[in-house]
Amino acid sequence: MKAPLRLGLAGLGTVGAEVARQIITEQDTLAAQAGRAISIVAVSARTKGKNRGVEIDAPWVDNPADIVMRPGIDAVVELMGGADGIALDVARATLTAGKPLITANKAMLAAHWGELFDMSARYHAPIMFEASVCGGIPIIKVLREGLAGNRITRIEGILNGTCNYILSTMDATGRDLDDVLKEAQAKGYAEADPTFDVDGWDAAHKLTILAKLAFDPRITTDAITVSGIRKITSDDLKKARAAGMTIRLVGRAEKGADGLKLSVAAVHLPLEHPLAAVGGAMNAVSIKADPVDICTLIGPGAGAGPTASAVLSDIIDIARKI
Repeated sequence: MKAPLRLGLAGLGTVGAEVARQIITEQDTLAAQAGRAISIVAVSARTKGKNRGVEIDAPWVDNPADIVMRPGIDAVVELMGGADGIALDVARATLTAGKPLITANKAMLAAHWGELFDMSARYHAPIMFEASVCGGIPIIKVLREGLAGNRITRIEGILNGTCNYILSTMDATGRDLDDVLKEAQAKGYAEADPTFDVDGWDAAHKLTILAKLAFDPRITTDAITVSGIRKITSDDLKKARAAGMTIRLVGRAEKGADGLKLSVAAVHLPLEHPLAAVGGAMNAVSIKADPVDICTLIGPGAGAGPTASAVLSDIIDIARKI
């Protein structure tokens, strides 16, 4: 029997607590998939002593960036969030120590891709980031593995579940944006401060990562034209529906004769478009490539369960040494 994979877990918010719960309660299932046991041997977060709904029998590390220094750590799971600050400190410390980094941090990857992947190559430490885009949809593996032999010409997707819930609910009920936003906040689909979502920046960070993988790792978020959904009214949706269309916040990267165009915007979609029927807090990504043609993936894109699922997928790949 192989030795257990010993993890340091930095970040115990909604997703981090769910990852811990799954590792603790589903030990046998995960071990069968990974070919070895998986255990959490150190934890850290910004705040100690909060009730996170799960009992983790592992030592607490005061400074999350020091978690990789605990004896016996094989890999670090970073779920703290934020492009800079302590999350970036954790990532740098982990890679410098030559240990695998598993992260869901789209903002950090979008902002520091070059630096982090240079460190990954220099110290032979893989970065696993399936959970950074579209939660439960395995879009990173599809681009890196499943479609590796294709020439991709377009990626377009519903990359933000909050905006999709708001727009699809407005479309179905005729209610105004502010009213539906309050409902989304009550259901946990939107943050108390929804700016990052409704202004399009969450989707822009995700599109940055997808475009780096599909087209050019030098692409930055600054290259994306970004607008959100604040100006969309129920009348706009009614008019679109009367014309056989709907409105969705779509991130799009398309390569043509005049170069690569990147945008995040609320756009009109014909009702027969593969993204038009995607409702609620779901995500979807449609990829046009040669020779596969068009491939569309739809699934839950946010929340504890879907994001934890993607994190666990990366943990199992590390355990298998994939």
